[in-house]
Amino acid sequence: MNVDALMLVTLGAYLTAGFVAGTLYFVCLWWNARLLAERGGAGVSIVLMLARFTVLGGVLTLAAREGAMPLLLMAAGVLIARFAVMRGLRAVVL
Repeated sequence: MNVDALMLVTLGAYLTAGFVAGTLYFVCLWWNARLLAERGGAGVSIVLMLARFTVLGGVLTLAAREGAMPLLLMAAGVLIARFAVMRGLRAVVL
């Protein structure tokens, strides 16, 4: 495998990791909002919110340490995951 192919695989891995992290983030956001609305669990919601921010921020920080392109690809993966999760939840909510 040459260097260019290895770089493409690595950058694809960053995009995939961003998609996975974004999917987890937005599914947890939906779950957190339901928890707060249905039961009024403010304490648990705050802890979950801080955990979501910490995990996504940590993953993006690790990508930023690798350079601009991994960070941009991971952020693009998070954005794609947002659209995918919102489209998937539209059927559940409506």
